[in-house]
Amino acid sequence: MGDLVLPKLNPNDTEYLLVEWLVADGKPVRAGEPVAVVESSKAASELEADSDGHLAHAVPAGTWCAPGTVLARIGGEPATSSATVERAPAEDGLVITEPARAAMAELGVTAEQVAALGLRIVRRADVEGLKGDAVPLTRVQRAVGRAVTLSHDTIPAAYTVVRFDLRPALALAAQLTERVRRPVGLAEIFVGALAALHAGHPLFFATLDGDVARLSDKPHVGVTFDLGDGLYVPVVHDAGSLGPKELATMLMRYRVKAARGGFEDAELSGANITLTLHTEQDVVLAIPFVFPGQACALALPAPRPDGTADVGLAYDHRLINGRDAALFLGALKIEVESHHD
Repeated sequence: MGDLVLPKLNPNDTEYLLVEWLVADGKPVRAGEPVAVVESSKAASELEADSDGHLAHAVPAGTWCAPGTVLARIGGEPATSSATVERAPAEDGLVITEPARAAMAELGVTAEQVAALGLRIVRRADVEGLKGDAVPLTRVQRAVGRAVTLSHDTIPAAYTVVRFDLRPALALAAQLTERVRRPVGLAEIFVGALAALHAGHPLFFATLDGDVARLSDKPHVGVTFDLGDGLYVPVVHDAGSLGPKELATMLMRYRVKAARGGFEDAELSGANITLTLHTEQDVVLAIPFVFPGQACALALPAPRPDGTADVGLAYDHRLINGRDAALFLGALKIEVESHHD
């Protein structure tokens, strides 16, 4: 008899959603076989059986669980519990749950329509969204929605804006692009500039733990990528240790992964500050939410025709006051406008 225990998937979440059982209650499993899908605020993860046997669900799908929760037991004899969710056969890697198949039959939804959703696991709500005016949220959108709700419910955020002259940064980006033979833009410049402020402004990279601010020894900068189907926030770990070429290579790889939705959990975990990109023209002000477990988020809009942009900082007012926020943005402005690499 072995236990399938919910691991700690990232340091910022205290509970995870058991989205789907991939193996029905009482069915046989083999070691290494994916048996459940769990969502954190960052990504969905498959949990695998660590031994052969029969799977007995201990927790039903749709339950929020803390790390360390026993989700199921794997034993030598078939067992059943009240947590029954059927798994339908996979087709080319696609898993369609039994409730989803029933909805397909009821609504006349074809397998081609379901495949066009681009989902790995199709649930009843996804099928129902193909009919009428209901539009199902993607997995990424659902995860972001939970993070936004938690942020708004628990973090008293404030906001400060400073106007930057981005012309020196744009000139530097063009020089670096030619030198390192990688595309360098404002995102790369600002990640480097934020990392440079870590030592002098440690609270902006801290985590609030009760009445204690836990400082980070390195700057880990999350960068937003929104390609239309949800928000991804991969992390540049130890950003201060990367040169222009390494940073440009990493962000280019992240852009490709955002287009394909192929991030690993480690790439989406561990940020202690976030740079949110708002590249659409005519956006002059954007107010990001502060990710749970972080102290602040920086909003970078596209530059105006005159090369300026209003760069904003949303911050947890329990850790940071308005004066410190203004000083941080002032230091960042100097770093960005000083035109050095």
